Amino acid sequence: MKIAFATQDKESVNAHFGWAKSIVVYNVSPQGHQFVESFEFGDTLEEDGDEDKLAPKLEAIKDCAIVYVAAIGGSGAARVVAMKIHPIRVPKPEPIGEILAKLQAVLQGTPPPWLRKALAKDGERSFDFEEEEVAP
Repeated sequence: MKIAFATQDKESVNAHFGWAKSIVVYNVSPQGHQFVESFEFGDTLEEDGDEDKLAPKLEAIKDCAIVYVAAIGGSGAARVVAMKIHPIRVPKPEPIGEILAKLQAVLQGTPPPWLRKALAKDGERSFDFEEEEVAP
């Protein structure tokens, strides 16, 4: 499952979604996590209310199941949710590595319903029973 993080320093979740200098993406599974890609937005940030600044960020997270942010505006949140991506607000800066470790631990147990739904977006099976065969 791909997870995105809005960040100013590529170390912590410490950026508003619309104002993030970078978005880093990791692949997370119960067995571990690995870095996938970093998207840089640098000096392309415009004044508040400029919806075009969201387009490249939305493109960067399009195949992610979850995006961690320090904050996200109403318009950004609506657009993220419409893409079936679960935004999670982190109330204070938190190291990306710690979030990845916690998420991996949750995946090893019984994930909460919202996380099972996010896993389903990624095409993973979200149930444990075997499919019944239909007799001809």
